[in-house]
Amino acid sequence: MFSLFKKKAEDFFAPHEKQIITAAIKQAEKQTSGEVRVFIESKCNYVNAIDRAKELFDKLDMFKTASSNAVLVYVALKHRQLAVYADNGIYEKTGKDFWLHQVNTMLEHFNKEDYVDGIASVVVKIGEALQYHFPYEKNDINELPDDIVFGK
Repeated sequence: MFSLFKKKAEDFFAPHEKQIITAAIKQAEKQTSGEVRVFIESKCNYVNAIDRAKELFDKLDMFKTASSNAVLVYVALKHRQLAVYADNGIYEKTGKDFWLHQVNTMLEHFNKEDYVDGIASVVVKIGEALQYHFPYEKNDINELPDDIVFGK
């Protein structure tokens, strides 16, 4: 576990682990017009990780989706902080409890040092909610990249 404190965020995951997370993002978006991004960095310089997630959501232009249905999964490894930030369109349809449950699911996995499955499972659950509320549309385009974004 403590080796995570010595690594940069992008070096924390092995290539096959990055592929698992990216595959979860692609699966989450397969049957929905919604968008999911994962942002991982070492440190969070905010007291509340949701404030950092909102800032990143804006910097990544995630608010520009046509149906306001983008979601950012944010993790700061060294500072052991995480958040899930959803645009208004999907947040209003799912409610606060859904998002709290996703954070708690990640925490359960992270407490077992199961970071990859924690992120991937939450991304898939978010995708299911997006699919329910924003089903895939015939001419849907992928509005945001599916890769993991790594910060410092």
